[in-house]
Amino acid sequence: MGINNMIDPSEKLTFLKDFKEIFDAAHNGIVIINSEGKIIIYNKAATIKLKLNPEQVIGRFIGEAISKEVWADMERILQTGIPQIGKKIPLEGSTIIANRTPIFVDGEIAGVMSIFQNISEYERIVTELETYKRINKELDAIIESSYDGLYITDGHANTLRVNKAYERISGLKREDLIGQNMKDLVKKGFINQSVSLEVLKLREPVTIMQEIYSQSGKKKVIVTGNPIFDEGKNEIILVVTNVRDITELEDLREELDHRRDLSERYLSELTELRLDLFPKDDIIARSEKTKSIIRMAIKVAQVDTSILITGESGVGKGKLAKSIHQASKRKDNPFIKINCGAIPETLIETELFGYEKGAFTGAKTEGKPGLFEIAHTGTIFLDEIGELPLHLQVKLLGILEDKQLIRIGGTKSKRVDVRVITASNSDLKKLVEEKRFRNDLFFRLEVIPIHIPPLRERKEDILPLIQLFLNRFNSSYGIKKKISADAMDCLLNYYYPGNIRELENIVERLVVVGQEELITIQDIPKYILEKQSSFDESLSIPTQNNKLTSVVGSFEAQLISDVLKKYGNTYKAAEALGVNQSTIVRKMKKYKIKVNNANTNR
Repeated sequence: MGINNMIDPSEKLTFLKDFKEIFDAAHNGIVIINSEGKIIIYNKAATIKLKLNPEQVIGRFIGEAISKEVWADMERILQTGIPQIGKKIPLEGSTIIANRTPIFVDGEIAGVMSIFQNISEYERIVTELETYKRINKELDAIIESSYDGLYITDGHANTLRVNKAYERISGLKREDLIGQNMKDLVKKGFINQSVSLEVLKLREPVTIMQEIYSQSGKKKVIVTGNPIFDEGKNEIILVVTNVRDITELEDLREELDHRRDLSERYLSELTELRLDLFPKDDIIARSEKTKSIIRMAIKVAQVDTSILITGESGVGKGKLAKSIHQASKRKDNPFIKINCGAIPETLIETELFGYEKGAFTGAKTEGKPGLFEIAHTGTIFLDEIGELPLHLQVKLLGILEDKQLIRIGGTKSKRVDVRVITASNSDLKKLVEEKRFRNDLFFRLEVIPIHIPPLRERKEDILPLIQLFLNRFNSSYGIKKKISADAMDCLLNYYYPGNIRELENIVERLVVVGQEELITIQDIPKYILEKQSSFDESLSIPTQNNKLTSVVGSFEAQLISDVLKKYGNTYKAAEALGVNQSTIVRKMKKYKIKVNNANTNR
């Protein structure tokens, strides 16, 4: 028997102690046990990684010194001689990975050597790397999904990246651009100028118009370059450029313009259709001025805001107010019309606001509701609102603001839901200046102002109005009168100081009085013929001073004189001409008009 065979297997590895300094110099932890499981080598790296002092473990059984799980793995290797590679062992706050191999001496397993290292740092690095890969992948997806072109250079204008959208917009391939400096791309004729170079020079965002040249032709684009600074904001590390094709924007603009034109045309057609459907009664909308009034009326009919209609006497303010009511959501409810100038001042308050029983001598025992109460849920039309007394203007203002009224002699308020439309042929602003009309009430009534011009300013409406009235009176009287061309020309050239009301009266007179079926110029009232003659003469007579002001003054004097002769007093003449009575008196003095039957005191 050889001498080696006489040595205890546990003693065969004692020579390894002579290499302790070499083991301590190793970066990885090293633990060696003999065949009995006792630790014979435990280097400095193992001390650091396992956090156990050498005196605690050297010479001790590994199952007690370190752990029973480690001894189980070691014992298996001692028995089988099969190494264990890449064994992950979790420790407190870290993870180590160990490679364990058997140590053979004279063909027998004399022990096991475990070499291990802490991989927690590597795992953190791997995790961060995976995170960076994921972020980079997401960034790639974002860049490539952008509809706008993206062009990225470094701080020296070298091309780092372009996305698919840039290739689509420019017609250039990324392999021809990556790595190229922007100065070289300008020299080679790919682009006419570089926004990246401008950003690097100015150190701020820049937007320019750029031309790109490729095999598909020239493209005009808008490019905006933005600098990306390092953390100290001293050096530009990247320039990110956004690229948008102007051609596409121009196409979109043209399409938008086309759609806008279509919308305007459809709106115009819709407006015309609504004009036809609007309940106009006697409102003829042939002239553009009248059509614009109807368009406005259609709009405001759908809301409950206050409306002030102005215009000369006879222009159709009442008919327009009724048409607005009939086109509104209140059309099935009452429409009450009140002429504030036709009701005596002593009665108008009771008519408008009603009274309680016993309110005054002669009052009905059961009281009486006012017209505002009767118009509840409907519309009330106050014509000649300028004639409303001042003390009642205060009460009307309260109703407009609070939707509440108190009857005369009453103490309890009543809620009234009415839409208020007012009209006036007077200049309410002037009445406000003269302290005859409340300023706050004026602004409360004039939320939506609608002015109806006189008939002489919308002559396109005269012919269809004549035809309307002619057909109506022919039907009423069971006759078939027609108007000759000469008579029609005469009617068309008259200036109608009484507007539509006067025109309607004239047509009715011609239908009723005319002896023949054809109405001729002999049937036209004399004052119309004279007025037309004087009008023509006033425009054609040559004078020593034929300046416009002189001609207009001459016509104005003649017009006032004729109207005074017709109506007999200045108040009616002022109403017919749509001005204040004081204006008529002043003009009479200016032009030295003397009319025997004109009473200036009435």
